[in-house]
Amino acid sequence: MAEQHLYQTGIIGNCAFIAHVNKNTDISWLCWPRFDSPFVFGSLLDEKKGGEFSILPQGEFTSNQYYIENTNVLRTEITAEDGKYRITDFAPRFHLYDRYFKPLMFIRKIEPLEGNPRITIKCEPVCDYGKGKMKSSRGSNHIDYFGCDENIRLSTNVSLTYILDEKAFVLNEAKYLIMTYGQNLEAAVVSTAENFLRETIAYWRLWIKHSSIAGFYQPFVIRSALVLKIHQYEDTGAIIAASTTSLPESPGSTRNWDYRYCWLRDSHYVLTSLNHIGHFEEMEKYFNYLSDISHAEDTRYQPLYGIAGEREITEHTLNHLEGYKGEQPIRVGNQAYEHIQNDIYGQVLISMLPLYTDHRFVFSERSDSVRWIESVLSKMERTIDEKDAGIWEFRNIANVHCYSNLFQWAGAQAALKMAKTIGNEDFEKRAQILIDKAAAHIEACYDPERKVYTNAVGSPHLDASTLQLIMMNYLDPASDRAKDHLIALEKELKTEDGLFYRYLHADDFGKPKTTFLICAFWYVEALACVGRTDEAIKEFENIIKYCNHLLLFSEDVDAKTGSQWGNFPQAYSHVGLMNAAYRIAIKLDRPIFL
Repeated sequence: MAEQHLYQTGIIGNCAFIAHVNKNTDISWLCWPRFDSPFVFGSLLDEKKGGEFSILPQGEFTSNQYYIENTNVLRTEITAEDGKYRITDFAPRFHLYDRYFKPLMFIRKIEPLEGNPRITIKCEPVCDYGKGKMKSSRGSNHIDYFGCDENIRLSTNVSLTYILDEKAFVLNEAKYLIMTYGQNLEAAVVSTAENFLRETIAYWRLWIKHSSIAGFYQPFVIRSALVLKIHQYEDTGAIIAASTTSLPESPGSTRNWDYRYCWLRDSHYVLTSLNHIGHFEEMEKYFNYLSDISHAEDTRYQPLYGIAGEREITEHTLNHLEGYKGEQPIRVGNQAYEHIQNDIYGQVLISMLPLYTDHRFVFSERSDSVRWIESVLSKMERTIDEKDAGIWEFRNIANVHCYSNLFQWAGAQAALKMAKTIGNEDFEKRAQILIDKAAAHIEACYDPERKVYTNAVGSPHLDASTLQLIMMNYLDPASDRAKDHLIALEKELKTEDGLFYRYLHADDFGKPKTTFLICAFWYVEALACVGRTDEAIKEFENIIKYCNHLLLFSEDVDAKTGSQWGNFPQAYSHVGLMNAAYRIAIKLDRPIFL
């Protein structure tokens, strides 16, 4: 495999925000107060205008970055000529007063390990996506940063003069930096930081202990689960696709999208993977988010919403920023909210099905069940025969897509089960009609000569999303039709290294140049489903090589160079890994542990 260019960052978060910490110690991405707010630090998109929060030695250095085991607490060890030191970065999260304590606060602990390292702390937050630098004001033991309606405080036991003047000093004892948004830290810096660190480590380790994670490549699954958890905005229950915007799918592609919103499709996949490891709290929170959306007067679902259920996510470009490696455009907002994507009704129903079929939940607690199911069924009935933009969100192409109808079929199956649970015969009849209609559309995509389902009715093109015909049990995995379909897809879309293209036909922006990681994991799942388990394991082992140094995965991978592209880390990719590992573990009869 060619030398990889890897995204050199890790993430920390607490279900209120996510920050990216570069191996060079800089906080390279942080949006406050919400996932979709302008960045406070954004050197990921512009090293000059994005601000900086770094803790650097004098001269050259090497860096080693790792997570404290089974947590979202990140450590960066810096080795320079005059010594070695460690930075521990984390976002506090733990139980307090019968609630989750998840403040807009992140803490940096700096401690010497060897020698007498001299370090310089540089803290320059920005506002309005880097159009302005925040001004600083010295307090007694803190620095206030203000501007653009933002108010940030840095409380510390470091000399304020050293920070404000960016003056190097010898690190001979542990130092602490506590940054807060919109609130003042009145408590003691050192004891507060140490207490929050201890409680946060304990919280994440307990969360993992309460997870039923199979023994197949368990460290990868654990890291993916921890990543997915902090992509839920707990205040509303929304789940975002990624914490970043405008990291390109490939060089020069202009496929630079803003993923800091809640896609109903992505949320379905995230919840499925978390359900596999025994976590349901996220699903119940998401149900409340969905209920608010469903009870609006809209006749259809949008593909995505803001994290507070906002419907208009107008897309515009920021021309003042350089972009990741100079790649333009920089987009804020996402025009896909205007698209017609009809698979999402099914995914909404499937996401919520366990609330009605899993006896650990009491469905009668959901007093609005009839109204909610009626709302989604009505939306499906109005859209079942429409052309749409499909899973890949084509901007100027509409078809009767196989994938969309697969999830309408599966969603109607879920609605049928819900209807039986609540004893509603009318819903049962309506669901069965939808099942039959969706199946007819899927069969219209079948090419008997090539023995494969194409991406859409009347289209010759193949698409990796149709792997899910096997995974969703529309096709019996033991049938010749399922096996032939898989063979046809892998012949056309698979690379030598087991990576997978979404499709190879031209779209609104030309032909895709990079592979899509979740498609490769779907391929692994499909292999396991049809009984090609040894091949599934081999392909899984090939794919997981494309992570960065912290087992974090991007959205896309260049098949020629192995380099990571797209927004990062991508929830989709981590979902794919978790579901593929789960599927293989079941086949190996290792559902819980080795």
